[in-house]
Amino acid sequence: MLGSLNNTTSSRHDQQQEEDPLAAAASSSDLMLQHHQPLHQSHHQYSSSSSSRVGGLMNSPPAIHMRQLLISCAELFSQSDFSAAHRLISILSASSSPYGDSIERLVHQFIRALSLRLNLHHANATLLMMNITTTTTATTLPYNTTTYNDRNALQSCYLSLNQITPFIRFSHLTANQAILESLQVGQQSIHILDFDIMHGVQWPPLMQALVERFKNSNMLQPPPMLRITGTGNDIEILQRTGERLLKFAQSLGLRFQFHPLLLMNDDPTSVAFYLPSALTILPDETLAVNCMLFLHKLLKDHDTRDLRLFLHKIKALNPRVVTIAEREASHNHPLFLQRFVEAVDHYGAIFDSLEATLPPNSRERLAVEQVWFGREIVEIVATEGENRKERHERFDSWEMILRSCGYSNVPLSGYALSQAKLLLRLHYPSEGYQLQILNNSLFLGWQNRALFSVSSWH
Repeated sequence: MLGSLNNTTSSRHDQQQEEDPLAAAASSSDLMLQHHQPLHQSHHQYSSSSSSRVGGLMNSPPAIHMRQLLISCAELFSQSDFSAAHRLISILSASSSPYGDSIERLVHQFIRALSLRLNLHHANATLLMMNITTTTTATTLPYNTTTYNDRNALQSCYLSLNQITPFIRFSHLTANQAILESLQVGQQSIHILDFDIMHGVQWPPLMQALVERFKNSNMLQPPPMLRITGTGNDIEILQRTGERLLKFAQSLGLRFQFHPLLLMNDDPTSVAFYLPSALTILPDETLAVNCMLFLHKLLKDHDTRDLRLFLHKIKALNPRVVTIAEREASHNHPLFLQRFVEAVDHYGAIFDSLEATLPPNSRERLAVEQVWFGREIVEIVATEGENRKERHERFDSWEMILRSCGYSNVPLSGYALSQAKLLLRLHYPSEGYQLQILNNSLFLGWQNRALFSVSSWH
């Protein structure tokens, strides 16, 4: 069942979630309606004079004061005034904490990232970006000291992220509905190509929906055969995911096969070259391609060639539907300062949403903020060039690229919107979450800022 949020968290429940990550995704039908408000994009501007801003902020409200001091610090980096940046980092470090309110926690994460950027500037070659350990101790997280690229820590945080925020569930639920609506009545075989499958928590609700759909159709034949080809960069995780999905499908009486597809050398772009030979599509099999928070990994500085090659290869497979979920943020800008301001506002909204929906002592929130979002913030702020993987783009950019590659947008149904409302009402009952259908796609945001988009393409 989809888990509700409580003021206290059971360690036994946490252990069960780690052992069986599909448990929380097993059902998403017991939902109630929620009213929604339209989203409006917010665009933030900043002054080019850091020193004048710092001097004029002392009477500002604390949240605005801290945000603008962060931006002033980034401006000092852009001006190569690293001594002044170091001093401002020290001031902000003393005013931030991973245990404070949302703005204090946000500043803490960005100051860590700016400190790493400063260290890299000073040519500390031993502090290579992907090997920097976090300073979190075993008393603050449910595991010992870790690294930003520790896959076990990231996998654990992904499961927590799926539980304590609506973003992943919203993306999965909406994409699943688009896949279901693309299928024809009497379809005998369905093949889903999933980039990047992680623990496969998206698919148990779809399996249940397939079984229920064919039960209610009064047809004599069994539910369709479901095959999933799941990609990832860890073969052990892929194998365990396949085993759990097979076990769940068997419990429903659903015919199922799982095929792991390893992304070689942790390079998502390599899949475009060997995908046609690695993927087998059976006769009369309907193909659906699922890209949840994946496409931005194919972007590079001023270069969309890998992304376009990937999209052309996918289109050549002639899928019935391609479902895409991405962050609604512009973190791929080549200019550091513009990227930084966008990141502060994007993650500020996310941290505010966590503040409103979780208790102050939530260990899951602490882990997600420091390891999952902390890693993303570090990549956006502290790295440049090929080392920067978190290159989120807004929906308008994805729409332009997809259309130029021959894709057309498939409108999401009103039922998809209703399901998203139900999810929020039952499991994340905060008035701050907002939904909007725009350009045939569905957006989820906090207050007046869109944060995630889901769209369907053909």
